[in-house]
Amino acid sequence: METKRRPGRNRSTEVGEVRTLERGLHLLEVLSEAETLSLSELARRTDLSPSTAYRLLETLRRRGFADWDEARGLWKVGLRAYQVGSAFLTRGGLIEAATPEMEKLVDELNETVNLAVLDGHEVIYIAQVEGRQLIRMFTRIGARAPIYCTGVGKALLLEHSEAEVRRIVGAGPFKPYTAKTITTLERFLHTLHEARQRRYVLDDEEREDGVRCIAAPIHDNRGKVVASMSLSAPATRVPDERLPELGARVRQAADAVSARLGWAGSQAPGSTCT
Repeated sequence: METKRRPGRNRSTEVGEVRTLERGLHLLEVLSEAETLSLSELARRTDLSPSTAYRLLETLRRRGFADWDEARGLWKVGLRAYQVGSAFLTRGGLIEAATPEMEKLVDELNETVNLAVLDGHEVIYIAQVEGRQLIRMFTRIGARAPIYCTGVGKALLLEHSEAEVRRIVGAGPFKPYTAKTITTLERFLHTLHEARQRRYVLDDEEREDGVRCIAAPIHDNRGKVVASMSLSAPATRVPDERLPELGARVRQAADAVSARLGWAGSQAPGSTCT
């Protein structure tokens, strides 16, 4: 069946509109990663002229997707972008299912707990319950991080095949953030292999000096890993002798979330989804 075009529209008009949409979305993506940016910096990062960037930002502002901080002369993400993003993050009840277990972990261990999902070659933090210690870990919701040096990233790939891991993280070498960062693909694969039996992973000060994270995967009703949960704390509060205890508890919490999402495998302790 031939698609009818609306009167007065032609192919070049439609292509131009799509290009404008792409540019607007790119601006929003860059803005979300940096929190706040000046017009000139936004234009530079998106390869747009300042005038084009301004017109697009004004359109986003009118729709509530961008906001202008006049006092500081900076642009930031608007409330409407958060509302749209929340619709994605709550699909399938993931955050709703995870929040009670995250709160239980914080009540028991008094450390910060994060929830993250995979997005291409990175992880995105989508929920957090902060610990109540004077010194506690904090990650901005919506923040992105590399897969290879984060607990949540490792957990998300824990049950992937070697071929899938290679495709997702790339061949390396990987950027070092600390002296303990895993920088080679082979070592990363070995780390995942070692962690598969215990079903939890460790970020051993690999992203940030003095911070350890323990993470475990979360499955949906089909047994697919859709998220991961991590406990983050200063390394002094997560010594080696506590790793088995804390790892088992984080894994138990992740399995409880999986059960809420309908994963039957979480009813069998020690089972591994394939």
